[in-house]
Amino acid sequence: MTIIAVNKVVSIHYTLTSGDGEELDSSAGGEPLAYLHGFENIVPGLERRLEGKGVGDKLTAVVPPAEAYGELSGMQPQPVPRSAFEGAEPQEGMPLLIEDDDGNEAQFWISEVHEEVVFLSPDHPLAGITLCFDVEVVEVRDATEEELAHGHVHMPGHHHH
Repeated sequence: MTIIAVNKVVSIHYTLTSGDGEELDSSAGGEPLAYLHGFENIVPGLERRLEGKGVGDKLTAVVPPAEAYGELSGMQPQPVPRSAFEGAEPQEGMPLLIEDDDGNEAQFWISEVHEEVVFLSPDHPLAGITLCFDVEVVEVRDATEEELAHGHVHMPGHHHH
């Protein structure tokens, strides 16, 4: 039987809940999530716990913030005038890459959207949260050369880079 290891494409069904039991995300009723193992396409803590599993295996992985989306930075969200979002509709949880005057890029997420102002936080919406994944392994296969070259799974009919 094929087990989960680096360079395998793994399909999982999962339900993600927060430490207090709130459901955050789930693949139930839809397509399983396919990812390329060993490339941090999914949170590192879940990837580590899936290593060595096989098709039909079920597990509950409790992943602390340090192995998921990081601890909270403690930085306050920064207000940005909404007019800065020309042509884009700002939405809570949306990621943004912001370049500073020195050309350094930093990742921010929109934490609040108001009529005149949008707040940007350096923290991922799930930062500081212990994540609980209920996972069932559906398929494990070898990645194609193209998938390995690009570092992610290619779904049939999707062409985006």
